Amino acid sequence: MINLMYIVLMAMLALNVSSDVLNGFSLVDEGLNRSTSNASTQNAAIYAEMEEAMKQNPEKVRQWYQKAEQVKQMSDSLYDFAQELKLSIVREADGDDADLNNINGKENLEAATHVMLAPSVGQGQALFDAINSYRTNVVKMVNDPAQKKIIEDNLSTNVPLKGKALGKNWQEYMFENTPVAAAVTLLTKLQNDVRYAEGEILHQLVSNIDVKDVRVNEISAFVIPSSQTVVQGGKFSANIIMAAVDTTARPDIYVGNTLLKSSNGHYETICNSIGDFTLKGYLEMRNGDGETIRREFSQPYTVVQPSATVSATLMNMLYAGYQNPVSVSVPGVATNKITLTMSSGTLTKKSDGEYIAVPTAVGQDVTFTVTAQNEGRQQEMGKFTFHVRKLPDPSPYIEYSDGKGGTNRYKGGTPIGKQVILSTPGIAAAIDDGLLDIPFRVTGFETVFTDNMGNSLVEKSGSAQFTDRQREMFRRLSRGKRFNISRVHAVGPDGIERTLPYAMEVIVN
Repeated sequence: MINLMYIVLMAMLALNVSSDVLNGFSLVDEGLNRSTSNASTQNAAIYAEMEEAMKQNPEKVRQWYQKAEQVKQMSDSLYDFAQELKLSIVREADGDDADLNNINGKENLEAATHVMLAPSVGQGQALFDAINSYRTNVVKMVNDPAQKKIIEDNLSTNVPLKGKALGKNWQEYMFENTPVAAAVTLLTKLQNDVRYAEGEILHQLVSNIDVKDVRVNEISAFVIPSSQTVVQGGKFSANIIMAAVDTTARPDIYVGNTLLKSSNGHYETICNSIGDFTLKGYLEMRNGDGETIRREFSQPYTVVQPSATVSATLMNMLYAGYQNPVSVSVPGVATNKITLTMSSGTLTKKSDGEYIAVPTAVGQDVTFTVTAQNEGRQQEMGKFTFHVRKLPDPSPYIEYSDGKGGTNRYKGGTPIGKQVILSTPGIAAAIDDGLLDIPFRVTGFETVFTDNMGNSLVEKSGSAQFTDRQREMFRRLSRGKRFNISRVHAVGPDGIERTLPYAMEVIVN
């Protein structure tokens, strides 16, 4: 009963802690959807521009127009596939009436695993192959090495070192036991990256068209941001250009009514407030007749709050005096640029993003502070508080061979062969409740036998081993007889010696 109550408590704590994180994923997903919609609108405008240019001068425009059509087909295919996977995952969690905009089972850990990784029907491998194919094809159309690297990094399917250490492939690392809210956000980010890559290629295709063929009727201003979603305190960076402009004739760029002092149109500003913003302004240049041409531009972008995740690897709480594995991550920040500190106790770094936390006092909450290197400076990404508890009492057991090279743990209450007991050197103890497997060192115990007159015969051992006297008592037991192992003394990894409050009943078979 104690173990059952403990497991229920762990589940309740996990739900309480994960609620804020799941809501955070929803906020990020909303911001990504807005950015993706804006990028899609901008790309549609470029397609319309190229279609008009195709009508005016098909000989000059045809090869670029055909490549644009190819890019659109590839981009839409991967985008739509990701959308289908999002809906499938939400339906797996919420049923056929599922709504992507109102997900009920955000915390569901099985839906994404089933849709993406189920044998024979999982879509993880198909998505992995589709991303690799798309990335390989689109980067061939990009000439700028910097832009090519951005696209390759955004659409990378490499498994981080932590995932490799666990023996996981890309789809397992991304979707195994991933909450629905996180899986949907990952797929939304993929859609955003697809629209970004599509836009970069379209801008390059437009720049390849002869200026004279397009300038006459279609001159448009474009803003090319390095990212449309910015973490608070980070930088919003963008290149502001006029499409199909001769590189020898640079336009004057005004942000608001202020002339941008940049020879290449690069613009950036510090983002100190969260929310949706719009970069507005206009470009001016003179044509061959000396007339001033003015074109306005407008680019929306989103600034989101810093977010980070700190999780105890085994559970959403910490044990005093115990080496609790803890991992930390910040979306969009490499783990080697993240620093974790702890308010009390000791914190030891094992590798990037992986720590061992040892709290010192039971009942004294521990606060972790996450900082990350952002735009060349250290920025606090969040604080996380964990409760500190004493390690629960272990359960005693008799360990014996299963005859197949493995071992079993006998915890009493069912018959066990006399020869099994006689071949076992002694007893052991551990916290073994399905969540933890923490060994304790047994320092002593008692065996209690009942003779034919109903008298209790107590034999003590000062270690984890059966004494000769206890073994002699075992040999005298007949089939169906019982004895108890009680008053087990054990020391855990926290150094606390305790006497277990319950006995283990052994039934001889």
